Amino acid sequence: MTVARNRVRASAEKTKPSVFWALAAVVVPLVGIIFKIEVEGAEKLPREGAYVVAPNHASEIDPLVVAVAVWRAGRAPRFMAKESLFRVPVLGWALRVTGMVPVARSTSASAARATLEASETLVRHGRGVIVYPEGTLTRDPDLWPMRGKTGAVRLAAAGGIPLIPMAQWGAQQVLPRYGKLKLWPLRRRVRVLIGDPIDLSGRFGTSPSPAALVSATDELMADVSGLLGQLRGEAAPAERWNPADHGQRETGRLES
Repeated sequence: MTVARNRVRASAEKTKPSVFWALAAVVVPLVGIIFKIEVEGAEKLPREGAYVVAPNHASEIDPLVVAVAVWRAGRAPRFMAKESLFRVPVLGWALRVTGMVPVARSTSASAARATLEASETLVRHGRGVIVYPEGTLTRDPDLWPMRGKTGAVRLAAAGGIPLIPMAQWGAQQVLPRYGKLKLWPLRRRVRVLIGDPIDLSGRFGTSPSPAALVSATDELMADVSGLLGQLRGEAAPAERWNPADHGQRETGRLES
């Protein structure tokens, strides 16, 4: 597969002075020492306006890869972060000033309200956000995307925001899942592939049903898996790994 190298037009949020300039000046060169990141499909990320990008998650270090890829694609990378982190001194300030999006982990009613508020904020400010639809590192033994959670779909659907699948592969060579950092050799190749937006219009109405959210999430995970299959040069599994079927918890390390 060839890698697109056409120059990507940056958005206003990247070209206007912001805290991201200072972060990029430090982070991008450092990440460039560790990884050689190749991005294909950068033109599929909207130049302006809100969006939700949903990547696979196979290493604790791949958020750095995703952030740099989004920056190189012309947008400012923002992530969903646990609501509790926003109350931590200094860290909370940093999360707020960079426009990171809090995710509520409480009752379904308050979580739904928080999702709507977050979506409205993204639309109002024309920001994008990176949401790992699996919610944690994949538990699949072969590092394929596992069963997704509905958060990314709910966030996109609430504001009529483009939902964009993404796959990345190679970061696990530097930091294997739950493993030790392996910095040598430097400049390990990492490939990022951005897919076509998923059309969610007309699917949900005013109150999305759980079945409709799960169906759209399954479609999202199938797209992410398909993109990863292209990067890996092999077919993705027809079914996603379900931790509950294998006695694994949804969060934390793999159970022995």
